[in-house]
Amino acid sequence: MKLRRIHTIHRAAASPKRFPPLLFVHGGYATAACWDAYFLPWFSDRGFDCHALDLAGHGSSEGRERLDSFGLDDYAEDLAQVAAELDRPPILIGHSMGTVVVERFLEHNQAVAAVLMAPVPPTGILGATMKIAFTEPAFFDQQARATRGEYTAETMQTIRDVYYSAETSTADLLRFAPLFQVESRRALLDLSLLAMRIGRPRPKLPVLIVGGNADAVFSPAVLGFTAARWQAEVAVIPAAGHTLMLDAHWQAAAERIAGWIERQP
Repeated sequence: MKLRRIHTIHRAAASPKRFPPLLFVHGGYATAACWDAYFLPWFSDRGFDCHALDLAGHGSSEGRERLDSFGLDDYAEDLAQVAAELDRPPILIGHSMGTVVVERFLEHNQAVAAVLMAPVPPTGILGATMKIAFTEPAFFDQQARATRGEYTAETMQTIRDVYYSAETSTADLLRFAPLFQVESRRALLDLSLLAMRIGRPRPKLPVLIVGGNADAVFSPAVLGFTAARWQAEVAVIPAAGHTLMLDAHWQAAAERIAGWIERQP
């Protein structure tokens, strides 16, 4: 495994540690900072030692100038590198593309448990891409504008329609804008071809699948496919959109995840 300079955010537990450390893995087009708006402070206050990493080419990690050279296996190596630096095996929490990174990590490495938020279905992103192309034809142009920092009323509305619940305010969308960036073309290709990849044996560990009832990217109807792979529990957050850690209903998702972790043996 080639080591890279991987940036992490650490929010120490506000009270004596009672749980394994939490290691958060962001999704496509995102950075580790997306966890720090709400989730990291909230879980830290609840007694969890929290870590989030910028995958290679994202945020403050190395490789921004060669982002398109990184694929999902590279991201899994980044996760393994950071996990190995912790004092004990973590509970992994991934979002969207980050759930695939977590799953690939678990093919070769151990974790105490995993939470897969708005997971990419085993069939990959092609179905979701086609659905968005038909239902939100302006999305791809508006997303490109957003990653360049060009925001119009149409951009805000389109991003909200696809990634968030209707209750998420425009002011919050603008506040969240610096937390996102362009994504690796190679990683997006890997996500498109997931159905063609022969998966490796999966370890037995507690897994929670979390989705938003208003997720316009991956419908809650497809959560069961990922749950079946892991024999996992499923939680659907009422009214929440795809970007669960930033959505107006983020706290409902956080409470559901924390409650599940606290019930584990």
